[in-house]
Amino acid sequence: MVCPFDRAQDVEQRQRDQAISAVLARARPSGPSRTHCKDCDDEIPAARQAFGGIERCLPCQSLVEKKDLR
Repeated sequence: MVCPFDRAQDVEQRQRDQAISAVLARARPSGPSRTHCKDCDDEIPAARQAFGGIERCLPCQSLVEKKDLR
C-alpha cells in the first residue's frame, strides 16, 4: 500500500516540474536592455542589464509577473 504522504509528494513534485518547464518555455527578451525602468524610472543595475532585453527593475518585474499569474 502506498503511503498518502508519498503520493502527495509525488504530485507536488510533478506540479513543480511542470511549473518550472512552463516558465523556461516562455520567450526570453533579447536585444539591448534599458538603463532605467520603463515603469518607475529607477536605474536598472548593470548586472541585470547584462541579461539583455531587460525593461524593468526587479521590483517592477516581480509585480508584472505576479499579475500575469492571476
